[in-house]
Amino acid sequence: MRAILERLIAFDTTSRNSNLALIAWVEDFLRERGVASQRVANGDGSKANLYARIGPDVAGGIVLSGHTDVVPVDGQPWSSDPWVVTEKAGKLYGRGVADMKSFLALSLAHVDAALAAPLKRPIWLAFSYDEEIGCLGAPAMIDEMAQLGQKPGAVIVGEPTSMKVISAHKGIRTFWVEVIGREAHSSLPHAGVSAIMEAQKLMQLIAEIGAGPREADHFDPPGASMTIGMIEGGTAINILARRCLFGCDLRAPSQAEGDAIEARLRAAAAKLDADIKARAPEGGVKITRRSMTPGLEMAPESAAESLARALTGDNEIRAAAYAAEAGLFQRAGMPAVLCGPGSIEQAHQPDEWIELSQLDEGARFMQRLITHLSA
Repeated sequence: MRAILERLIAFDTTSRNSNLALIAWVEDFLRERGVASQRVANGDGSKANLYARIGPDVAGGIVLSGHTDVVPVDGQPWSSDPWVVTEKAGKLYGRGVADMKSFLALSLAHVDAALAAPLKRPIWLAFSYDEEIGCLGAPAMIDEMAQLGQKPGAVIVGEPTSMKVISAHKGIRTFWVEVIGREAHSSLPHAGVSAIMEAQKLMQLIAEIGAGPREADHFDPPGASMTIGMIEGGTAINILARRCLFGCDLRAPSQAEGDAIEARLRAAAAKLDADIKARAPEGGVKITRRSMTPGLEMAPESAAESLARALTGDNEIRAAAYAAEAGLFQRAGMPAVLCGPGSIEQAHQPDEWIELSQLDEGARFMQRLITHLSA
């Protein structure tokens, strides 16, 4: 397993890059074992999902799902090479060891054992791209898998949960908001429209939404949250900015709450658009929804929930404030939960790490799964 993880970490699959080298390596790994796999590429062929079946071609199999992309290391103070697995004091360091290449490595490391076992139902591997920038890759692969004649019966999405069962996660929507004004000398503010100062009005609304009252629920933090992560605009301090662009994300426990907040944002943008056009007809406001990923809803009686709890012995109810691909599987009729090695607290950090004991626990999980499917 360690050698597989080291190979996966060595591929720089930051979301801005192609993941095809990693996908080709996995294809070769499976092909050497007689396992056929199916690519589902993006529009220009620069990235791909991959899924494969190990075991009999029957319904009710279990999907082990994970994303191949990782977040950037740019500007982070790493003390070791992020693309080389380094071991120190019972921990492995490297970009993606927690989120979430260790789960991919565990899945691949148990292919031989699965092939040698008398599986009554198959294990499916489902590896996606561009999860970290809005779960953009997985939908096409999930659509294909949902149409299979022998549809899988449950999905384990191996996000880092310390091998505990996560029953629900929030949905996420991301937006680009572009505000166009009119340039003018800063000493004559009445002669132009500052796109930055107009954009600030929408930013204030987003801040109010993010700090608004929240009814208690099983998420931490409860209720919806909204934040601004990127902003650019202006050319000089003494010029009213013609353009301002900012990116924001909305994380909501339910689709209805997400719809309501998006509608509120769009209504405010429409009002601001009209106000800017009255002063500068060439200006205005444009909102582009960049991504929309559904949340995973609680389904305590689902096949995925029952299986994960049987394999882990974990009966505590938990929910995650972050988004993942489990909700996409659930919407496609395949019940899902989150359960994987490592902690989300280490994800996206410099010197990202995972405890070796988590890999041992993950290996026991895989062995129990193979035994379960062979019974």
